[in-house]
Amino acid sequence: MLTNQQLEEIKELQKECESADEIQLKLNWDMLQERSSREITDFFHFEDGVLVGFLGLYGFGNKVELCGMVKPDYRRKGIFTKLFSEAMNVIEKRGFAEILLNAPTNSSFAKSFLRTVTCDYAFTEYQMQWQKKELCYSDEVSVRPSTSDDLEDEILLDIKCFGLDEAGAREFNLQMRQYQSEEFYIIEQEGQTVGKIRVSHLNEEAWIFGFCVDPEYQGKGIGRRVLTNIVLIEKQKGYPIFLEVEANNLNALGLYESCGFQSYYSQDYYTYNK
Repeated sequence: MLTNQQLEEIKELQKECESADEIQLKLNWDMLQERSSREITDFFHFEDGVLVGFLGLYGFGNKVELCGMVKPDYRRKGIFTKLFSEAMNVIEKRGFAEILLNAPTNSSFAKSFLRTVTCDYAFTEYQMQWQKKELCYSDEVSVRPSTSDDLEDEILLDIKCFGLDEAGAREFNLQMRQYQSEEFYIIEQEGQTVGKIRVSHLNEEAWIFGFCVDPEYQGKGIGRRVLTNIVLIEKQKGYPIFLEVEANNLNALGLYESCGFQSYYSQDYYTYNK
């Protein structure tokens, strides 16, 4: 578990790097603030008592994502290479099936490091923010809080919609339930579980994650109704609303844009080849 001091040091380093490089780093703060003490997930480098390098691991079932940073004045000294090597040793022991390296699209520092390792471009993910748009609440679909009885259905949805294997989906769902900032919802149509959605509240913002509809029920307008209802609920609470979507998921991108979301930043992902 990260201490408050460590979290503040990470936050200050992030601000400096983002300001200097004119980028936004995806450090998954909902996960950083809920770290488990059972696993090594974060790697630090200090110089004269000051945090100058950080790298975090973010596990999603059988997949792991890496994102990190180095203070601008301390770059090209092998600090990030050292942190990456330490992280890869941990990843190898944990046996992740897929390793993704996260780099802000316009980060020259990240791209220069990526040229030193064996990896292939995988996809681009866009951060989107909801803009004011006239929306109408729908009673044709039901969204209710998830309970422990829904676990198996949620695991099955992760397998069908996100390509996780059963072990990875189970591990991911059990892990996410430990996070206090997360709210889990089940989507129902005529009494049947047809999807799920997760909302994270952090830093006075609402982030939508894990939104999926069972492939057997897609194309019926369920996703649009659910997204509309969630947006209206979060808007009434006073939260600015955000989400993330892969650029190659054109159906999802079109759905979000039609509901009033606009892209404002992007992250490139690369598959690391062991």
